[in-house]
Amino acid sequence: MQQVTTSVSGGFVTRLALVAVLAVLGAVPALAQAGPEHDRKALVEFFQQRFPGLKLSDYDNGTYAIDPTLRENWEQIKVFPPYLPYIQQGKQLFNTPFKNGKTYAQCLPNRGIGIANHYPRWDRARGEVVTLALVLNWCREANGEKPLAYGKGDLAYILTYLEETSKGKKVHITVPSDDPRALAAYERGKEFYYARRGQLNFSCAGCHVENAGRRLRTNVLSPALGQATHWPTYRTKWGDMGTLQRRFVGCNKQVRAKPFPLQSREYRDLEYFLTYLSNGLPIAGPGARP
Repeated sequence: MQQVTTSVSGGFVTRLALVAVLAVLGAVPALAQAGPEHDRKALVEFFQQRFPGLKLSDYDNGTYAIDPTLRENWEQIKVFPPYLPYIQQGKQLFNTPFKNGKTYAQCLPNRGIGIANHYPRWDRARGEVVTLALVLNWCREANGEKPLAYGKGDLAYILTYLEETSKGKKVHITVPSDDPRALAAYERGKEFYYARRGQLNFSCAGCHVENAGRRLRTNVLSPALGQATHWPTYRTKWGDMGTLQRRFVGCNKQVRAKPFPLQSREYRDLEYFLTYLSNGLPIAGPGARP
């Protein structure tokens, strides 16, 4: 376990490490076409050099893997985790029949159990990235029900239950090599992650690659590796469960950039890219964060 207390204001990573970061993010032209698996392996190598005391499997715990004090608090929280009631609520919602007698299970492979580690996925027929949240609402609409709001509430609770059924399964996201549209979606997500935006001119990578483990005010910045493994998450700030895309909205607002709508193409592509980077890590959600 390694504790990092350096402030963001204390400076960025070393010159050599920064070159590695840029290579990971495709900012070096020669590496821009290297492909998703090259990106993932380069990111793993970067963080293994950055935090040599951590095992790859540690990264599904986010900042709890980096900061011993936070990890100790997390271990105490797990005794009575705040997301437990939402798992039960989500299970009840998931199994409650629609007015026509059908259920969500009939819309999903393996009746929805143990599949969350395969989402978001590339839908060849639709030519777009599809999230599990989208599939649940499409199921509702196909059965004469109104769609649920994204990001929080009942849909987030159902996702919490489905995530729990996948806990421990390894993230398995594919970018089909025979469909250039899939790679284009991945690359759009990648571009979003490293592009600076907002009045503060921050990028996702600026915080979660270059400055992962450092403090921004009172918060320890989580590493990009493993960021997608523990959602939905209960946040003390929210007092409720929320999805990864809800966090995207919050991040955009924090850098004073106009957020995109939940389940927009921009956020789905971003989630596709970010989740692919965590391939091979175990699902650790639902989670709890400050």
